[in-house]
Amino acid sequence: MTKKLNILIVAGDGIGPEVTSEAVRVLKSVAEMGGYDFQFRHELIGGVAIDAHGTPLPQATLHAALASDAVLLGAVGHNKFNALPPGERPEAGLLQIRAALGGFANLRPSFAWPGLSSNSPLRPEVVEGADILFVRELLGGLYFGQPRQWDKQANAAWNTMRYTRDEVVRVAKVAFELAGKRRKKVTSVDKANVLEVSQLWRATVTEVAQQYPGVALEHQYVDAMAMHIMNTPRSFDVVLTENLFGDILSDEAGVITGSLGMLPSATIGGKVDLYEPVHGSAPDIAGKGIANPIGAILTAAMLLRHSAGLDQDADAIEAAVKKVLDQGYRTADLARGDKSAQVLSTTDMGSRVAAALNEIIDRRQAMHAV
Repeated sequence: MTKKLNILIVAGDGIGPEVTSEAVRVLKSVAEMGGYDFQFRHELIGGVAIDAHGTPLPQATLHAALASDAVLLGAVGHNKFNALPPGERPEAGLLQIRAALGGFANLRPSFAWPGLSSNSPLRPEVVEGADILFVRELLGGLYFGQPRQWDKQANAAWNTMRYTRDEVVRVAKVAFELAGKRRKKVTSVDKANVLEVSQLWRATVTEVAQQYPGVALEHQYVDAMAMHIMNTPRSFDVVLTENLFGDILSDEAGVITGSLGMLPSATIGGKVDLYEPVHGSAPDIAGKGIANPIGAILTAAMLLRHSAGLDQDADAIEAAVKKVLDQGYRTADLARGDKSAQVLSTTDMGSRVAAALNEIIDRRQAMHAV
């Protein structure tokens, strides 16, 4: 079988190009070993696009994204653009491409990798075995609601948190469908004791839950949920949130893995799926060769699973990451508190994962040939 996939690479700013290169390395290994036809095109987004074209999302990038089968993004943002209005900063390019591609469900898995518990600020007995999938609504809420404005003359600013019933229904269905394939539990997060928009959210999610009698539903206030993630992360399966709450809580859940550099994400449901690691652009470490590429590599695995239906190859990438970690290899962010760790550069970690991946696929193909 030949699988053809056109992938747009928008590496972006800071460490984005470094970690994305390692994700592409792994994808190329999958293509070579599997006999697939993966085509890669590169375009600009974020601060590098502002420098080159005066806009965080050039038309060439948008057109290429809409013509692709999947988009793999690195990171956007740089402090040198902080004086610009929000709509002109690098991050605006990210919001614009999300809106244009139409993906409304952002999947953010947070998994306690064996052997990394010493790197987490949580006690091993608290974090070991934790496996949370955040389903974050991505096109509504404060990030997109209107009106929004900073009135400097009046020394006032405002944003609007807004959702319609249909927007909540469609993302809730994604959460319940995924929970049905996992441990059959959805935790919906809101602030329904204060916010009318959260009251709509809670009522709608409760209604959708009736269509999935095999999946348990619980509700949590966002402030309580922030505490529960720290205290009892193993209590949760699929966590359903609106945009802002999901952004914050899924970043907080980085403590489960011990580093934001381990967290992948996928945005699905639109014209073209968008994939990006959860971490930011980290301009302070860009170019030093110490960034953790595993989040980007695991993001590539999500791309294969959701956009190409290559579940076995996605599983192989995840198994390769586990194998390398089990061998004691770490990037700098993962080595804290682990004196026995063998610390690798960004490219060396990518090379180790690619080599482990090739061994796993080789073994799989040999078994099928028998």
